[in-house]
Amino acid sequence: MKRIIALLILVSVVSASCKQEKKDPNTDPSTPVEATEKFVVKPEATSVKWTAYKTTEKKGVGGEFSVLNFETKEGTTPHKALNNLTFSIPISSLITKDESRDAKLKEFFFGAMLDTEFLKGTIKYTNDTCIASITMNGVTNDLPLAVSITDSRRVSMTGTMNLKDWNALGALESINKACFDLHKGADGVSKTWEDVAIEVSTFLRKN
Repeated sequence: MKRIIALLILVSVVSASCKQEKKDPNTDPSTPVEATEKFVVKPEATSVKWTAYKTTEKKGVGGEFSVLNFETKEGTTPHKALNNLTFSIPISSLITKDESRDAKLKEFFFGAMLDTEFLKGTIKYTNDTCIASITMNGVTNDLPLAVSITDSRRVSMTGTMNLKDWNALGALESINKACFDLHKGADGVSKTWEDVAIEVSTFLRKN
């Protein structure tokens, strides 16, 4: 009888010990939890540059917007971080490293449009296709963007805007008239082109 009681006590002790060794990973703080890496896009790490063209030789004139407004956004992939990012760009932040040119672009190009204070838009990234839906001159249109991502975090988005798609040929004529002699090439013809190259660059931070 004593042997049976001792055996039962031993079984109870072993059983209790085994139960204590089993830990709930959801409640045990010592259990490592796999972290999900996040990609974060911030306005201070993002730039918007453009290249317009003049003369029949199509000489490029570069510039950028020094201010880009949007809320910090994150995602588990670069595509998710960029998708549905809504932004606004103050026209007043335009710079070309030539103050006279800056003033003319603000007055005779953007000043000849509707809604001259901001450019606005949303980046839509679905099915490996990136589009910037841009509102300019009171017109909203899509600008397809080619995307390059290096080192998983450096992103470059490039596209070509045709001004006629935003009903901006009147503004183009206005700036060409204001810069008529400056836009003459060797052939003596003054020309300002309809297409403008756009480049958006950003660095996706870790979170």
